[in-house]
Order: sequence, then C-alpha cells, then structure tokens
Amino acid sequence: MDKLTQYLNAHKNDELHPSEIANLLKDLNEKSFNEAVQSIPKEFIADVALELPDRYFEDIIESFTSQELAKSVAELESDDQTDFIQELEEVDHTIAKEVFEQLHKDDQADILHLKQYDEDEAGSYMQTEVYTANLRHTVNDVIKGFAKLRKQDELENVYYLFVTEENSILRYGIGLDNLLVFDFEKTLQENIEENPEKYKPIVGKNHDDIHDIVQKFQEYDLSSMPIVDDRGILLGRITSDDIYDIINEHATDQMYNLAGVNDDAEEDESIFKAGKTRAVWLGVNLFTAIMASIVIGFFEETLQSIVALAILMPIVASMGGNAGTQSLTVVVRQLALGDIAKHDAYRTIKKEVILSLVNGFIFAIIMGTIASLWFDKGMLGIVIGLSMIINLLSAGFFGSMVPLLLKKMEVDPAIGSTVILTTVTDIVGFFSFLGLATIILL
Repeated sequence: MDKLTQYLNAHKNDELHPSEIANLLKDLNEKSFNEAVQSIPKEFIADVALELPDRYFEDIIESFTSQELAKSVAELESDDQTDFIQELEEVDHTIAKEVFEQLHKDDQADILHLKQYDEDEAGSYMQTEVYTANLRHTVNDVIKGFAKLRKQDELENVYYLFVTEENSILRYGIGLDNLLVFDFEKTLQENIEENPEKYKPIVGKNHDDIHDIVQKFQEYDLSSMPIVDDRGILLGRITSDDIYDIINEHATDQMYNLAGVNDDAEEDESIFKAGKTRAVWLGVNLFTAIMASIVIGFFEETLQSIVALAILMPIVASMGGNAGTQSLTVVVRQLALGDIAKHDAYRTIKKEVILSLVNGFIFAIIMGTIASLWFDKGMLGIVIGLSMIINLLSAGFFGSMVPLLLKKMEVDPAIGSTVILTTVTDIVGFFSFLGLATIILL
C-alpha cells in the first residue's frame, strides 16, 4: 500500500488538504505515482493538480475523464478555475474544451471574464466570489446570510464584508471583527455613519499592474483587497494566499534571471528548451570573457616580465566580482520590495560606492601586505592595493547603477545585470592591475 493510500485511510474522517496530498505524490517514484493518482478523492483532482509542479500536470489529467475533471474544477474558486483551464489548454486543447463545456454557465462566464486580462494585470488574479451587502441591510440579516453561505461552502477565506450601492459600486469594506461589534438591529448605513472614514476600503483597479497590488498588500498589511473597474463597480477580490504565490514566483524569477536561466524553460521537461535558454547566456558570457582576455593580451610583455602578476591577477578580478554581486543583489532585491523610490537612485549608488570603497581600502592593505611579503617586492603590493581599490569602487558603482538603469528602462533589473557587472569588474580589474604594473614596475 502506497503512502497516499495509507494517508487517505488514516484521515477518512478528517478535513483533507490538497497540498498534503500533493506533497505525498511528489515523494513517489513514477510507477507508484501513476498508481497513487487514482486514489485522489475526485473532488480534489483539480486542486491537487494545481498544487503540484507543472511537470506533473499532464500525468494527473491523463488519469481521469473530462467529466471527472469538470466536477473537480466546479469545486474551485473562479481564479483557480481559470488557472486550471488555461493550463489544461496548453496540454490538450480538446480536453480543455470538453471540461469547459461541462461547467455551469456562471463558471464559464467567470472564466471567460478573467481570461481577458493580461497575466500582469490585477484582474487575472482576482476571484469573482465576494461577500457583499447593501447599506440598507441590517447587521443581523448580513450575519445570517453569511452563515448560510459558509454552511453551503459557497465562500472561503472571507475577511471583509464589501458594502455596495444598488448599482454594485463599492462604498465600504468592513472587517468581520468590526462587524461583530456593530449594533445588530441597526442597518449598515446607521452603524457606518458613526465613523465612515474608518471603513473606506483600500482598492485595486482591474487593470492595475499586479506588482503594484502586491506592494499595497505589503504596505497596508492586507488580507484581502476588493478589485473595481474605472466606474468603481466591484468585480472581485484578491486574497493574501494569491499574493504569497506572486511574491514567491517573482523571487524565483529574479534568482533565475540573476543566474542567466529562465523559469519557464527550467520547469519544462524538454532538455533542449532549457539547454537553449542557458546556452544563450553562456554565449554572452563567452563573448565577455573574450573581451577580458583581449585586455590581458594588451599587457602580454608585462606578464612575461613579471610572472607574479599572473598569480595575483585572478584575486583582483574575483574580489571585484564578489563585491559587485553584493551590491547588485542588494539593489535588485530592494527594487523588488519597493524599498527604493524613483528619486532615490543617488542615495543608493552613494551608499554602495562608499561601502565598496571602505572595503577596497581594507582589503587593499591586507592584500598589498601579503603580496609584498610573498614576492619580496614592496611596489607590487602597492600595485595590487591600488588596483583593488579601483576595482571595488567600480564594482559598487556599477553593481548599484546597472539594475537602477534597467529599472528606469522598464526592464527586469535582474535580467543581464550579472553579465554586465562581470564584464565591467573583469575588464576594470585586469586593466587597472596590469596597467599600473606596467607604469610602476617596468
């Protein structure tokens, strides 16, 4: 008996969570996985498929009929329904169409509505299921209505009551904790009138950039945000669980971009696709390495005259590269978190340059002393010390400036930053070290 079957038997009377089932499936080998998939409770099929990495998706859907998939999709909230149908379309458009056509007309309408948004728009992440009430409703009626919907599992993760006018225009957002201290016999209007500003909601527009929405969630510590159109009509909501997913995806993208790989390509099972993406950046790296080698070639006679330079040369480039990567990583992350304002570039560059310069002087003294004693040549210590100061200074400057410049050009600051920085620190390091050696030692 596999782990999944054992788990399901042990939790027959408990409330199961799809993520726990997904974690168990990931631990199985291919043969056991295909057998265990059949044990998934039918209502969890779509949910488990979305919890698993993309490479498992096709294996899941191949194990069930379109009718079983449709029944499972019907249990999802509108945003997850849309995600599932879109992912299914990428795998098998025919099955996706069959599943879609078996859904309720309301579910179909929600999916078609959400699919019209671009992937970076807030509307593509919202769910249309919201708990609303009219200003004329009494608090008692509102709570009874909410209790009824929860018993029927019509709503999940409800944190706020959205109060609208007759034409669905959003007016207020009331946390459930505040709702419980209202006078139950009075209308919402009467309760809100005591302090209307307190219940003004923080809203997002359906065409807002999702990263702006993420910043609002972080800034105001929100658990849910209503999404409206340009007229203020309530369209849906985005909840914190979706925001966590977006933050994780963005962090992953940045890590991959800094390493010169692509998230989508790495998730794909095709070795050719992932290899092609990596090869592009490796090709760029090869070109920049050749540029650095050309710089070294300019000082061939100097290297032949003083062999110690060849031994010490990698140290200068390595220190500059590491210092630059520190600045680059800090600035890219701060940009992602919104900690650097548009007018803040000078302060950011100044800080990184000063830090790099201080470290440059410290390690220039250390390495200068080591080189002097190692090769018994005092001036060689001065050369490597000066070179290290110059290279770390340029590393701090370019490590902070490059991502800021890319951001201003509306390009992801992580894309290409590492390649540009490595090129600069290598060329500056080699040129300054060998150039100074030529001037001072020869």
